[in-house]
Amino acid sequence: MTEEITFYTNPMSRGRIARWMLEETGVPYHTEILTFGGTMKEPDYLSVNPMGKVPAIRHGETIVTECAAICAYLAEAFPQAGLAPQHGERADYYRWMFFAAGPLETSVMLKALGFEIPQERLRMAGCGSFGDVMGTLEKAVSAASPYITGNRFTAADVYVGSHIGWGLAFGGIEKRQAFVDYFGRLAERDAYKRATALDEEAAKAMQAA
Repeated sequence: MTEEITFYTNPMSRGRIARWMLEETGVPYHTEILTFGGTMKEPDYLSVNPMGKVPAIRHGETIVTECAAICAYLAEAFPQAGLAPQHGERADYYRWMFFAAGPLETSVMLKALGFEIPQERLRMAGCGSFGDVMGTLEKAVSAASPYITGNRFTAADVYVGSHIGWGLAFGGIEKRQAFVDYFGRLAERDAYKRATALDEEAAKAMQAA
């Protein structure tokens, strides 16, 4: 697929997940930096994402929003990068990617906002308790294999790893050794380092403007 990719982001957003994924694919892309409450809410961008949130990508005429969807889409659109699941990896790949997009993100956000689900209402909450989520995530990254689907790095590691890395940095996720070790492996990847450097550079440029 040779269509140009436009990447809409802000360096202080979940766009960092999509940036890392784009760098892992190795395909060229054009970056559009948007501002919170500013260009994100203007008609031009609302035609891309009516939510007025980043990240989003435009690949030719195809628009994809939501970080997990962007990661999955790019993995399949560029199979030469080897980031999509192979046959025996699909169950873990989809399980943990959707776990991170659902229970993990929801429980971490509720905790950050100071909301605690009453014990008697936990059955109503799809995310379950924060403690259960942390325990489940710890088991997922504590296996003998280095990555979420086994011995091979995939887009699921970009997505799950981003949540863990962000959570460790800002206190949203408990600093358990399994999380530190898992993200430590991912942070050594060249694509992660490139993506981080690009976002740090963009953040400095925005602050200087």
